Amino acid sequence: MAIYSPVQPPAPAPPAVPDRLPALRHLGPNWYATVMGTAIVSTAGAALPVHVPGLRAACVAVWALASVMLVVVLAARAGHWALHPDQARAHLRDPAVAPFYGCLSMAFLAVGASTLAVGRDVLGHPAAVAVDAVLFVLGTVIGLAAAVAIPYLMVVRHRPAPGTASPVWLLPLVAPMVSAAVGPALVPQLPPGQWRTAMLLACYAMFGLSALATLTVLPLVFGRLLHHGPLPLALTPTLFLVLGPLGQSTTAAGQLADVAPDAVGAAHASAFEAFAVLYGVPVMGFALLWLALSAAMVVRALRQGMAFTMTWWGFTFPVGTCVTGAAGLARHTGLTAFTWLTVALYALLVTAWAVAAVRTARGLIGGALLAAPRPPLPATARTT
Repeated sequence: MAIYSPVQPPAPAPPAVPDRLPALRHLGPNWYATVMGTAIVSTAGAALPVHVPGLRAACVAVWALASVMLVVVLAARAGHWALHPDQARAHLRDPAVAPFYGCLSMAFLAVGASTLAVGRDVLGHPAAVAVDAVLFVLGTVIGLAAAVAIPYLMVVRHRPAPGTASPVWLLPLVAPMVSAAVGPALVPQLPPGQWRTAMLLACYAMFGLSALATLTVLPLVFGRLLHHGPLPLALTPTLFLVLGPLGQSTTAAGQLADVAPDAVGAAHASAFEAFAVLYGVPVMGFALLWLALSAAMVVRALRQGMAFTMTWWGFTFPVGTCVTGAAGLARHTGLTAFTWLTVALYALLVTAWAVAAVRTARGLIGGALLAAPRPPLPATARTT
């Protein structure tokens, strides 16, 4: 009697592991730029040397928005690391993405500065000081770590090819300068004597750290433009990132001069006052030169079809630092020309922020900004 042995069907394949929250997979550290660019609108508005009716209330509203954005982006980035650690590690290995980790530090510092500048209207002065102090410490520690870790990775792991220098390389280097610019606001909150002096000189040391590091990168960026032509269209807005260390260092010099009498005494404070003008005026002049050059390159890119990307947020925070820098020069020189320069730069900042914010919201709703990035198109020939 034959025994019937049915053919066993193949074992079913194990179910694929679902990609949890795929929208977070490509959410990189560059999203902290949205927080920086929003917070600087409120801080720069508070620094304007002219009175504009309703501006203070608008700055408070923008500060509240930046604070919410910081919490949301921090949560989203935590989810990115928890759910997509392979992609997070890939970002660290990518020389085009890793420098954006400097934006985490500047997001903390920017929100902290705006909290003390305008958020105190809502929180009260003691609470605003406490929030700013916590965010300052977090931002400064992260910024100093990024200023060492990212260049280390670029030397040891990334090894970028000759002619690929990018303004993005400045991001981890400018973070300590942001600490130097916003830290002086905390000096009067410290006990007189050693504490104030130490805080002032620590900010001054971070000023030097960032300024000298920036001087090593700027020639590489300009040399890359001269020898290899314009940046790819999508990366053209990153040219505005050069304004960051220029405007922020001018701001820092002015803010340090403002609080020097309470920290080092009148005899030494006069040197800080003189330095704020002797350093700030030439650097602001170079910043305006670079702003004009960058604007011309952006107009060229727009005419050739440059579409919106997250790099457009580079139009916001760097320009905002020039606003606060020009406001400091207006205080220390008394020149009306710097007052109107501050107003003109702030108008440019608000316009750039409004365009970037609207286009970002539209991209989020449509899902385009959270899709896998496409490689940038090659740079166009310099003869076109």
